Amino acid sequence: MDIKTLPERERQIYKRIRAKYGLTFDRLKIGEKDLRLLKIADLAEFLGDKDPFANVSEFPFWVRLWDAAMVLAYVLGGQKDVAGKRLLELGAGLGAPGLAAAAAGYEVTISDYEDIIMDFQRVSAAASGLEGIEFVHLDWLDPPDLEPFDVLVGAEILFREAFFMPLLNIFKQYLKKDGMIFLAHDATRQSLSKFLKLAQDDFEISLKKQNLTRDGKERTIIVNRLRHKN
Repeated sequence: MDIKTLPERERQIYKRIRAKYGLTFDRLKIGEKDLRLLKIADLAEFLGDKDPFANVSEFPFWVRLWDAAMVLAYVLGGQKDVAGKRLLELGAGLGAPGLAAAAAGYEVTISDYEDIIMDFQRVSAAASGLEGIEFVHLDWLDPPDLEPFDVLVGAEILFREAFFMPLLNIFKQYLKKDGMIFLAHDATRQSLSKFLKLAQDDFEISLKKQNLTRDGKERTIIVNRLRHKN
């Protein structure tokens, strides 16, 4: 990726981040579109002596391109006739699903809870040649007023049970009556079934499984689709 090709604003953001971290771009091909995802080059250096599994609530999930995010990006990137539909990605991290949705023609808002994460997302959007994406700081415990969306999406966002009810409230607040939610998670996530048990009171839930092989290991990703109950 030639940084000189970035717009001035995003180039300055990139330089500011690079002053703190070693950086690289992941390339993710969705159909005919190449996405460029800015990320930390050396996770071991970034994490230092921290044990990422000692306290899951403190692990910076945004630093990795998760398998579930890749699968959800392929799902959204392959959708047709989405022009004019508004989509919100929750807990976006590197933002692959939201960027893929924008490439497919959605009007996309990407959200997260730290400014540094959104800086990475802004550079990735520009590096991918995508315009018109909105970036919103979204605290699930104190969500801002936003117009309802046609689609809500999230990949690997069920990592703390304390946030299950706030997330359900986000769904109810931001999803249109005829809207749809896509959630993607590794099938081994124990939190997934717990969350869906809570969600089934208000939403109709369906699922599809997607198997993929990465780094020589086969994984199963579950993509859930939720709709408001009538």
